[in-house]
Amino acid sequence: MKKYSSKRSIQILAHLLRQYGISDVVISPGSRNAPLAIHFSEVDGFNCYSIVDERSAAFVGMGMAMSEKKPVAITCTSGSAAANYYPAITEAFYHNIPMLILTADRPTDYVDIFDGQTIRQNHLFQQHSYGDFQMVEDSKENAEELNFDIIKKAIELCFEKQGPVHINIPLEEPLYNLVSEIPTFPTVEKTIRTKEYEIPSNLVADWNTSKRIMILVGTRDYSAELENQLSQLVKNHSAVVLSEVNSNLYHEKFFRHIDRYIYNFTEEDYKTYAPDLLITVGQNVVSKKVKQFLRSAHPKQHWHLDEVWQPDTYLALTEKIEVKPEVFFSKLLKMINLEPRPYFNLWDVLRDKKDARHEQFLNLAEFSDFYFFNKTSQTIPENYNVHFSNSSAIRYAQLFDYGKRRIYCNRGTSGIDGSTSTAMGFAIKNPNPTVLITGDLSFFYDINGLWNQYIPPFVRIIIFNNGEGNIFKIIPGPGNANPNTLDEFIATKHHKNAELMAKHFGFSYSKVDEEATLDRVLENFFKADVQPKILEVNTAGKSNASVLKSYFSFIKDN
Repeated sequence: MKKYSSKRSIQILAHLLRQYGISDVVISPGSRNAPLAIHFSEVDGFNCYSIVDERSAAFVGMGMAMSEKKPVAITCTSGSAAANYYPAITEAFYHNIPMLILTADRPTDYVDIFDGQTIRQNHLFQQHSYGDFQMVEDSKENAEELNFDIIKKAIELCFEKQGPVHINIPLEEPLYNLVSEIPTFPTVEKTIRTKEYEIPSNLVADWNTSKRIMILVGTRDYSAELENQLSQLVKNHSAVVLSEVNSNLYHEKFFRHIDRYIYNFTEEDYKTYAPDLLITVGQNVVSKKVKQFLRSAHPKQHWHLDEVWQPDTYLALTEKIEVKPEVFFSKLLKMINLEPRPYFNLWDVLRDKKDARHEQFLNLAEFSDFYFFNKTSQTIPENYNVHFSNSSAIRYAQLFDYGKRRIYCNRGTSGIDGSTSTAMGFAIKNPNPTVLITGDLSFFYDINGLWNQYIPPFVRIIIFNNGEGNIFKIIPGPGNANPNTLDEFIATKHHKNAELMAKHFGFSYSKVDEEATLDRVLENFFKADVQPKILEVNTAGKSNASVLKSYFSFIKDN
């Protein structure tokens, strides 16, 4: 016979989550959140996942939400456990990923009296959540009505803002009292708001009179509708569309390798290729060069399309358009002149030159990180979701063509922590297989991402191990430091390998350190197996930073 928590607050919480279709719950161990763990694991309709490390658990939950495109709940015990959620919450906040954070707590009058595992949890995530709510203890007057209203508001806000919302849950002892039946609660009346939008006539006029229109798409999920809309603009050469590999847009006339085209731009080039109307879509862009370019270009107009965020990234924002890009372009396309503009041809000539130089360099590239990324872009099966870790991994990825594969990276805050955990959470909920391409520091830093009993056998992880944070030998600045300081404290040289960790967590393992072996191993790496797999590509000792710098020097026009 099933047993449920006797806590009315937890019964109401579970009822409302089910009403709104939130079915995935990531649970970290503890006693104060035992009523939640017991109840969710017993109530029909919930998928519960036990992840021990709260920092990893939050990223796993975020990965699930990325995959499912709906909120995932995460719950932990009181005290520092809740604080360990913070890195993932900041990422979800800036990445527009819906998460419902359920932190169990001591009763409110226990705070700051030095009771065990008690910190100031109410409003703990206030700076990086879209709402912070605190339920009331069951013993308080009108607790049932108050909690019903609090939970409903929190869930609807999570859906509306598509980001993290926090519910702190003070729980009185006893914690383990159970019941065999759950009372019937009323059906909820959903009141999630939808936005109506009409394009102002002046924006249509501004489009029609602009001669140099650029659309820049940052990090976002794949959208067939948006892809089709932007395709109509480039087919007629009406606008230049710049996108990145993690923009998840595919058309032969989109400019998908921004750094390949603008890395060596001069001040004169900034003027030559500058737009007069800039339209930005999506979240963060990876390319620092495009930020420098557009901040120097000073476009006359900059429109940003997003339901939540309106950042003035390029210091030229003139229109905050708070609507889904698909809604905006569906209306715009019916009202504008789709006439060709010479501005597209200007960029197209530049692309032809740079792409030709790129292909020439590929024939010369020695075994290195650069060679590795080119090879994987050609080898990964098309049905794979591809997750990249941050720093050099996602930057290398921008230079190569990954076709129509779905690409993901934690670019909300762009930190290295949580890349593995996020990819594993995504893989758990996605019907297609997932590969994570990660640098060595990102992998070792988030090793608890593999402490997860739900990882499917079709997961693949490829570690390019250059023995350090090689990004610090690529970007300008760190090279000015004393070499010993750079190696020990910034690039953080090491001699770790992943073999023992792979075996410990139940992954098959292989390692390559030269070109011929890599080509051979990749042929079999993606074949079905009973275990997930890790491939470690050892490029330590190779001149990785020099190869990349040589690449950018080579593609510069002579």
